[in-house]
Amino acid sequence: MSLESAPDEVKLAVDLIQLLEENQVPTATVLAALAIVQRDYQQKQAAETKAE
Repeated sequence: MSLESAPDEVKLAVDLIQLLEENQVPTATVLAALAIVQRDYQQKQAAETKAE
């Protein structure tokens, strides 16, 4: 499968990985930040679901 035909979430993941690797962000920092982002977006998703 080529990246052009990949789902949006795969494209975003590849972009994020490339950005983090190019900037040599430590693994522990990346994982901690991703946990924060995940919590934030889960809260946003829950709020969106309630609004429907």
